[in-house]
Amino acid sequence: MSNRLPAVTVVGSINLDLIATAERLPTAGETIGGAVLSEQPGGKGANQAAAAARLGGSARIVGAVGSDAQGRRMLDALAAAGVDMADVALLPGATGTALIVVDRDGENQIVVCPGANSSLSLEGVEFGPEETVLCQLEVGLPVVLEAARRSAGYFVLNAAPAMDLPAELLERCDLVIVNETEYELIPALAEAKLVAVTYGKDGSAMFEHGRRVAEAPASAVTVANTIGAGDAFCAALVLALGAGLSYAEALAVANAVGADAVGDPSSQPDLARLGHYVGRTTATDSAR
Repeated sequence: MSNRLPAVTVVGSINLDLIATAERLPTAGETIGGAVLSEQPGGKGANQAAAAARLGGSARIVGAVGSDAQGRRMLDALAAAGVDMADVALLPGATGTALIVVDRDGENQIVVCPGANSSLSLEGVEFGPEETVLCQLEVGLPVVLEAARRSAGYFVLNAAPAMDLPAELLERCDLVIVNETEYELIPALAEAKLVAVTYGKDGSAMFEHGRRVAEAPASAVTVANTIGAGDAFCAALVLALGAGLSYAEALAVANAVGADAVGDPSSQPDLARLGHYVGRTTATDSAR
């Protein structure tokens, strides 16, 4: 693995997570008592940027927060993780908020109120040829497509939450990252040039134009919170591939990082440097 990790620019959401932890998830129309409420910094964009920085990468975020106390708190959390926030806009109104219910097994239900995220703009933002640009779909699809068009380097899309994607966007993706449900909900991914799919306790795999070319098993872990685990996986996979690891090695490292994240109650967990996870992992390459 190269000692120099790639510079990652995340274009994405910054949210306050309001989390109710209950014995089980409610059914439609049902009220469940006895839950415990917590507040955490979150948003898929912020989670991925924080993870990339904690893993030792150079990370900046292009995003937006509201001019409220929650926005200032989200910025403080990103600064503490070591993320460059020069391209975060402070906008009138509310910071994005995610309402989350988590059960005792770590499964969750999430409703996102986008707030300032819905006004994110790339005006004045530049992407260099050495930067990896990482997007998700918690901000407007037009913003993601514009980022893909303007990216001069490696472009990665975490296609979550799942939605129909313009053909142009998929064509511009060097890598798409999804979970197994999202992979099934976006049939066009079967034709994409490179897709990483996560399967929870069954590990992860890499597909080239629909052909499975590498895989890695999951690490056994006690689940505390699954909310930030996929985001930590995304950041780790991007850094590992950029550092020169094979598909299978990079998947194995990302699985290990995701396992650490799922065992931590925070949506933006503390993580070791990426090198810590290399060599602890096992994987199988079909091709590279």
